[in-house]
Formats: sequence, structure tokens, C-alpha cells
Amino acid sequence: MSLFDHLEELRSRIFYALIAIFVGIVGCFAVVNKIVALLEIPAQGVKFLQLAPGEYFFVSIKVAGYSGLLVASPAILYQIVRFILPGLTRKEKRAIAPIVFGSSILFVLGIVFAYELLIPAALNFFISYGGDVVEQFWSIDRYFEFVLLLLFSTGLAFQIPVIQALLAMTGIVNSTRMLAGWRYVVLGAVILGAVLTPSTDPMTQSLLAGAVAILYFGGIFLVKAMGK
Repeated sequence: MSLFDHLEELRSRIFYALIAIFVGIVGCFAVVNKIVALLEIPAQGVKFLQLAPGEYFFVSIKVAGYSGLLVASPAILYQIVRFILPGLTRKEKRAIAPIVFGSSILFVLGIVFAYELLIPAALNFFISYGGDVVEQFWSIDRYFEFVLLLLFSTGLAFQIPVIQALLAMTGIVNSTRMLAGWRYVVLGAVILGAVLTPSTDPMTQSLLAGAVAILYFGGIFLVKAMGK
């Protein structure tokens, strides 16, 4: 294909991906109240306040945007794969499907991990701390900013084994070198846990840091199984 044909192909793939995102956002906005109710469950009955006119409306748009992007992610991945597939060798084509599938599964597992463990741990800390002194009334916008950021940052952190597999496939590092740097990884996991969690409580940061470390060592096992 000529450069013009490649650009035309890229334009069409981006166009289809944007359509998928738009449809996903519109669909999620239609049921946004149910999504909001689901994300409020970890707050354990805390009362939410709308502190400015239209605050909940903009929260609804934000929730629908994140949710729509998540719903549209399979279509986005499909368009990416279809664009890069013609340029891959036969060996690389056989490897792309497990990588894409594994990345999707890990992202979903990261979101579930954050929803089931990280968010409840963080909220329990904040609710119990000073619970006998102050009433728990939270801004709806700040709460969802906290929840959505934690969900998606954890989903991205769960991509570590996929990154390790890609680095091993390209020959940049191998399992031996990955294992040799475990001390730096543990330190990096602690720092990453502190950076990715929007809260400052040690429980949430420790849970995410522990998950990152486990994922890294699991990635080493995967790379070893690949013969790298």
C-alpha cells in the first residue's frame, strides 16, 4: 500500500472507532442512573450532595463517557488490530490474538479488583476516620472523580504482564533480567501504588502495590513459559 492508502486506512479505522465510542457513550447515558447507583454501592449509604447547579448532570456525562469508552473498547481494539495486522509476520499474527485477549481480561480484572477491594478499603478508612465527629455528606462530583480515576488507573496497572510479554517478544529483556531487578520492582510498586491511588490512606496504596508486585512476578512466569 502507498502512504496515501495507509493514511486513508488509518482515517477509516479512527472513524469507525469514534462511532463505536459515540454509540457506547449514548447507550450508557441512557442508563446512567443505574450505573451511578452501582458505583455508589461501595459508599455504604453515605449521603451525596449536589453543591452547584447542574453538578449531577456533568457527573452523568463523565460517568457515561468513561462507561461508554469501556463498552466500546472491544471495537477500538478490533480497529487497531485490523490496521496493524497486514504489516505483521505470520509469527507475530499468531501472537497478537492472545496478547489482545489477555490485555482485555486483565483490564476487566483490574476494574473488578478496584471495585471489590480498593474502593471499599479506601472508603471504609475515610468513613471510620472522624466518623464520630463529622457527618458523612460528600460531593457527588468529587466522589465520582475519585471512583472513576481509581477504577481506570487500576485497570491500566493490570497491563503489566502484557507489557512484559511484549518486551520479551521484542528481545529487549528476558525473564532472568526481570527477576534480577525484583528489588527495584518492589520499590516501584510502592511508588506506583501511591501515585495511582487518588486517596492517601495506606490500606488502598498497599493493596494496589501488592497487586502490582504480584502481577510483575506473574509476568516473569509468563515470559519464562514463553521460553524467554
